[in-house]
Amino acid sequence: MNLFEAMKVFVKVTETGSLSGAARVLNLSNPSVTRHVADLEEYLGARLLNRSTRRISLTDTGSAYLDRCKQVLADLEQATLAAGMHAANPSGILRINAPLSFSVHHLGRVLPLYAERYPNVELDVTLSDRVVDLVEEGFDLAIRIGKLQNSSLVMRRLVAARVLTCASPAYLARHGVPQHPDDLARHKCLTYAYTQPDNEWRFRRDGKSHTVRIHGGLHCNNGDLLLAAALSGMGIIRQPTFIIGDAIRDGRLLPLLTDYQGDELAIHAVYPSRQHLSAKVRTFVDFLAQQFGEVPEWDRDLPI
Repeated sequence: MNLFEAMKVFVKVTETGSLSGAARVLNLSNPSVTRHVADLEEYLGARLLNRSTRRISLTDTGSAYLDRCKQVLADLEQATLAAGMHAANPSGILRINAPLSFSVHHLGRVLPLYAERYPNVELDVTLSDRVVDLVEEGFDLAIRIGKLQNSSLVMRRLVAARVLTCASPAYLARHGVPQHPDDLARHKCLTYAYTQPDNEWRFRRDGKSHTVRIHGGLHCNNGDLLLAAALSGMGIIRQPTFIIGDAIRDGRLLPLLTDYQGDELAIHAVYPSRQHLSAKVRTFVDFLAQQFGEVPEWDRDLPI
């Protein structure tokens, strides 16, 4: 027996004054209404209604129970409305995991805008380039960059960033400008730890792929440190435009091998489930997609 459904039927019978009247209002059959009331009486071990061929009336027990039923059903309706409003209006703590360099350069710009629009959401952001377990570590969502592994997570593509090969003018003046990917084998190439494999760079041109094994004096798990090293003339880097875009625009880094196509990194929001998606997760993901746009700021006005 569905207790709350039976209580609702019982209240409606008393309001309409008959079993058939309750059946019409609730769009139920007469036998179904009769069964609900009988099941409720059996569950309580007490008679609630006096029945006759002409009318029904409440027993003393039924009269007392009716008042309680109305209060319980009213409380349930209020709780349901409150839960629905909470689901529709973003609130509470939103726990986010995101990559370090991307977040420092670009996520930090949009967080205040989201917080201003949704003041009842408290943002709890953890920066890490490792792939975290969202469920085990208690995150509501993560921002992930690059190729994603198959998983049970829901993935939404937000935007993309190009990957370019660059060096400082000072480095190129000392060591020359590579004209072909194979030339990189003779240069100092600064490598990123999370690229697999981390000692190979791949290029494409006219449908053909070129892979070159590279080496250099610095291997690091942070793109900003690689950027700083390249700006100081230490070597050549291959990084996404969301890290190196500004340095290219102002001439501190010069793009290399521009006749060859490099990789493109897709940026995704991932979260555990599409079902019963909370308003805070839904609005944050929608907000990021809107803010970054089809052509993100880090790719605008680049000379290539």
